[in-house]
Amino acid sequence: MPGRAFLQDFWFRLSIPVVFGTLFALLLWGFFSATYALLFMLLALLVVMVRHAWQLFKLLRWLHDPRIENIPEAGGIWDEVFSRLYKMVKRHNQTKLQLAAELQHIEQATAALPEGVAILNDANRIEWCNPLAQQHFDLDPKRDFMQDITYLVRQPEFIEYLQKSNFSEPLIMRPARHDDMVLSIKFIPYGENKRLLISRDITQLERIESMRRDFVANVSHELRTPLTVVNGYVENLQDMPDLSQDSARRALQLMAEQTRRMENLVADLLTLSHLENDLSPLLEETVDMDVLLNEILKDGLLLSGGVHSLRLESPGNAKLLGNREELRSAFGNLLSNAIRYTPKGGTIILRWAERAGQPVFAVQDSGIGISPQHIPRLTERFYRVDRSRSRETGGTGLGLAIVKYIAIRHHAKLEVLSEEGKGSTFALVFPGKRAST
Repeated sequence: MPGRAFLQDFWFRLSIPVVFGTLFALLLWGFFSATYALLFMLLALLVVMVRHAWQLFKLLRWLHDPRIENIPEAGGIWDEVFSRLYKMVKRHNQTKLQLAAELQHIEQATAALPEGVAILNDANRIEWCNPLAQQHFDLDPKRDFMQDITYLVRQPEFIEYLQKSNFSEPLIMRPARHDDMVLSIKFIPYGENKRLLISRDITQLERIESMRRDFVANVSHELRTPLTVVNGYVENLQDMPDLSQDSARRALQLMAEQTRRMENLVADLLTLSHLENDLSPLLEETVDMDVLLNEILKDGLLLSGGVHSLRLESPGNAKLLGNREELRSAFGNLLSNAIRYTPKGGTIILRWAERAGQPVFAVQDSGIGISPQHIPRLTERFYRVDRSRSRETGGTGLGLAIVKYIAIRHHAKLEVLSEEGKGSTFALVFPGKRAST
């Protein structure tokens, strides 16, 4: 409503009781006397004032507890006042509810962030932090509100990083109360001398980077030994023109062994790289397990050279949904490991069975066994329980890592049961839905 029209309407509605009272007083003056008219006019004005005073009192009383459900009711100009108050309070409540919902949404969003977030003022005091920041720095939002962050995070490198105010590169540190955690910390200035403290848990990334460094070092070490052997024999052959045929044959034989070792290592590395590639889909087919297991048994007999007792236990007519070549690789690696770590005369059993509706392939040996502390790390690349024995028998140290990734791609689980000096059992447990009839 325009201001001028609103003002005119206000004065019109306010003056109605006075105008009617004045007209009635004039009638009294005409019929009776001016005294009666004046007394009536005074009485009418008093009633109007009392009525306005009463409505004003109700307004003041409501302002002490301004809730929408207890807004006073009135008539005349006060009805318009209370009506507008009702609409204004209703809009205010709606706005407050919307703001509360937005604030809750923001809090939920910040709680879901993969980083810890804390707001610091110009004195580096904590104004707010999300749950992940509380976890990273062991903060209590009530106890530590408006506390100086340097009182709570006292590592010298953190304090130095904050004081230098050079935040182009993040700070990598371990929290004092979480030695097993590695954090990447960065400050982002914003607003009027405020800062966002962003913390990210990079423990897993650091672990992966450490594994990468170990992997590169292990590959270099694994290749260096056979290359040294081959290079040594090549130099000997070059320096010995009168080398006998038997010596030359022996040198060539050893070089061929070392070359095959490098070929096996490169082949396993390529296989592992292929399996780790998530973009490579699993090409599935119905695999005849009797045929596959007999092939694995024949390969094992050739590798064993007749020095072990190998046998296959299978109910027959077994089928499995999976990738035949990957399954052959996994089963072959488990069997070759059993052969390498089982002394001459030992027994190795290949077993295909069903356990609680789940197909299970297992290789049981009577070998040297594995102590408990080694079992959790067996599937790590190049991890060997007995390094010298593995190298002597031609192992690359990647076999069980390959088995692990094939198991993951087939949604299977690798189980290891072993007792030192009494042998081991490696089993791949497949989900029941992969059993095919």
